[in-house]
Amino acid sequence: MCTPGRRGVAMEAFPHTRRVLAAVLAAGILVVATGSASVAALPASGPSSVPSVVNDGVGPQFYSDSVVDIADDVDGDVYAAGQSITISGDVTGDVIAAAQTITITGNVDGNVRLAGQDVTINGDISRSGTIVASIVKVTDEGSFGGDLVGGAEDIVLAGAVGRDVVVGVGGLTIDGTVGGDVTYSSDRDARIAEGAVSGTVERVVSPQPPTVEPSPWALFIGWLLGLLYALVALSLVTALAGLLFPRVLHRVTNQLVPTPWRALLVGFVASIAVPIALLVILVTIIGAPLALAGFLVWLVLTLATFVHVAYYIGRLLFRGDQPPVVKALVGGVILIVALQIPWLNIAVWAAMVFLGLGAQLLAIYDQRPWRRTWTEGQAAPDSPAIRSTTDQGFAQTQA
Repeated sequence: MCTPGRRGVAMEAFPHTRRVLAAVLAAGILVVATGSASVAALPASGPSSVPSVVNDGVGPQFYSDSVVDIADDVDGDVYAAGQSITISGDVTGDVIAAAQTITITGNVDGNVRLAGQDVTINGDISRSGTIVASIVKVTDEGSFGGDLVGGAEDIVLAGAVGRDVVVGVGGLTIDGTVGGDVTYSSDRDARIAEGAVSGTVERVVSPQPPTVEPSPWALFIGWLLGLLYALVALSLVTALAGLLFPRVLHRVTNQLVPTPWRALLVGFVASIAVPIALLVILVTIIGAPLALAGFLVWLVLTLATFVHVAYYIGRLLFRGDQPPVVKALVGGVILIVALQIPWLNIAVWAAMVFLGLGAQLLAIYDQRPWRRTWTEGQAAPDSPAIRSTTDQGFAQTQA
């Protein structure tokens, strides 16, 4: 068992670990850049898997290739970058490497600083190791004389670690031996063989942000602000529509005055059939431009349902000669409030869309080019006389 002082050191290792991991990544980038420049400076030797060596004497050795295989002993530090790195020779210094796959089967007298996807340690590392990878495997023939620090999705430790293990990991398995403490940050419990750890085992759980429950007053104020915004914004829209397009509003809502159920049925069927038809045209590729234009028109018609239904509500309330802008504005306020009431707003929204779409489609059908020509002296259906008669009949029906 370790002393409280060593446990404190282990806990303080997490900020240090992040700094070390950043240093490893920076070293990997430096190795890639240095190795690439070194390869460019050497004469071309043809395609080969033999690593490019900057200096083959005593001292730091630089390797860079897609496949790096260091089989000879190195009296100094090793800097390597590539897609696959294998170190089977002995190294008297440190090893700093970055690759997709890193395998070390030789002995390293110094430290190892590795960044990769799959890292396998099958040799003896005399000092410590800092490893950032997706999968880290330390076989039963691999070992670290000092600490093992790093981060990975999965770490399988079957060999020996002389001192502490401090890692951030998704899954941790320890079947070997650890001479010091094990401190790991994970959402899952580690699988540790009995007696594998000489010191303490501590799991650090990342703190979850506190859940803030909004108070009823906050919810009410938010709802009230949303209602006020909708009242102001949509009221401006309905007022402008009543000022700019009064005849269009009157012509469309004429389809709702005598038979609103017909418009409701037409809107319901069209809201299902039209999008399906447009999707079928879209997948034909040739009709894609037509389908995109159809979607745009359908979107405009759907958005316009609010204005037309608001004006229709205004016509229900005001049966006289009030200005269209007044009918649209009052009907819009009532519709906005109804759309803000929970549960009721679902039925109101569905009725608004179906009625508005049906009324617009029926009005477009009445304006079809092939409609019969009215004889001379006969009033058109949207003439003042017909509209007055329609409104009077509607008023009598409502009365």
